[in-house]
Amino acid sequence: MSSPGERPPGEIRVLIADDEALVRAGLRVLVDSAPDLHVVGEAADGVQAVRQARALQPDIVLMDIRMPIMHGLEATKVILDSAGPPPRILIVTTFDDDEHVFEALHSGASGFVLKDTPPEQLLDAIRVIAAGEALLTPSITRRLIAEFARSPRPAAVPAAALAQLTERERQVLVQVAAGPLNPAPRALGLGSWRMTGDVRPFDSALMIATDLPQSRPEYRPRS
Repeated sequence: MSSPGERPPGEIRVLIADDEALVRAGLRVLVDSAPDLHVVGEAADGVQAVRQARALQPDIVLMDIRMPIMHGLEATKVILDSAGPPPRILIVTTFDDDEHVFEALHSGASGFVLKDTPPEQLLDAIRVIAAGEALLTPSITRRLIAEFARSPRPAAVPAAALAQLTERERQVLVQVAAGPLNPAPRALGLGSWRMTGDVRPFDSALMIATDLPQSRPEYRPRS
């Protein structure tokens, strides 16, 4: 286990937080198999995750949701509210329901993937998050798009809400408004897996378009 000061150039330091020892061991082997990734520590509950994040200063925390003492989403909030540059949080879980997804993003997590994600895609997800992007696993992205497609169109979009959007978010919103209501990722200039890197503009645009309360800036995942 290396200390925060021992850092080869370009290395991404990873902390694994999961209450199952077998899962932690498997993730450690996978992550350490990549030349640019290195596991600096493990945590078996949320409290340990907070303590290890402060002590080891990882770039990325792979965070499970259901853990004893303190669950992963609460640990995410505590870690990101701590003093100093916080790590980026990638939720890795078996729970793919909308409630957990939105709560994770509201907690400040930068990404959300499932434990059945193929190994190479999980490694790529870590790199995407470390590069400063946001990420949702494709199955969840498709479900959010489908849910939006079933929602009734709002009568009007408040000008104040539109003013919150970045240029990229406005581009996504225009594409959605042009229809069909389930825009193909490639129509938005996004790839199938790397589409996840544009979660924030897509998420913000959908929230504005459906006039959801989550369109408030503080709801967006942290950069």
